[in-house]
Amino acid sequence: MITPSELDTLVAQIGEEILARLNRPAAPARAEGLNLRDQVCPGCVQRCPQTCARNTKEIIAAGADRVSASERLTKIDPAIAALIDHTILRPEATRADIVKVCREARQYNFASVCVNPYWVSLVRAELEGSPVKVCSVIGFPLGATSTEAKAAEAAAALRAGALELDMVINIGALRSGDHHAVKLDIQQVVQVAHEAGAIVKVILETALLDDNQKAVACTLAKLAGADFVKTSTGFGPAGATARDVELMRRVVGPEMGVKASGGIRTLSDLEAMTSAGATRIGASASVKIVEATAA
Repeated sequence: MITPSELDTLVAQIGEEILARLNRPAAPARAEGLNLRDQVCPGCVQRCPQTCARNTKEIIAAGADRVSASERLTKIDPAIAALIDHTILRPEATRADIVKVCREARQYNFASVCVNPYWVSLVRAELEGSPVKVCSVIGFPLGATSTEAKAAEAAAALRAGALELDMVINIGALRSGDHHAVKLDIQQVVQVAHEAGAIVKVILETALLDDNQKAVACTLAKLAGADFVKTSTGFGPAGATARDVELMRRVVGPEMGVKASGGIRTLSDLEAMTSAGATRIGASASVKIVEATAA
């Protein structure tokens, strides 16, 4: 088993290598040649890649395997629905709000409904008999709870019916250079989740980290056995950037998922994130994507 001292040495070496790579020319992106702006339908002012089958298929072809939107999303193409994490994490969300989101998810067969832990059992009941998965968040949104608390929260969410967990790292520990504590924090949640057949997405909150810390965080998540690394909670000072996504992809390689979330509102944002290596896109819904278009 790797010792804390060896872990510190390893992540330092990896961090230095990743930062060096960022100064080298990147390999051609999977979405090379794709101009999503050109995919806007003539006369359309909605700019709605997440609600238009034609545009969304172009995004998926560029490399994304799931997109997400919040409870405000209404009419969408059924083929697109299976790619969406239907999310409602607002602290003021009511039971009626949660039920509404679940009914939308059942109607359109979204990939999952993501909620705060309190609502997991309600979501499971509302989604019973449907293929829609239940997703919850752990240590959200600050990541500053203890490892024991996160593991217990994860176990409770899984017992209640969650199959996907988005956990926030211990940001303060990472910034303090306590790599062993950060890795253990992730590892404990991953172990609980994987034993239950669930997946874990590790939220870095990249706006609070420098490049070396981002590289180290990705390395620790990978060493801990996580399934995804994710840029942001959506509650931090800023969201995803293409440069952060590129850095994360270079660290974790092709075998892990990378999710870009926070501040992704336009077609150019989406294009930048998928070109940089994101395999899932998290987007908060807005008035622009309320109206769905049929292809």
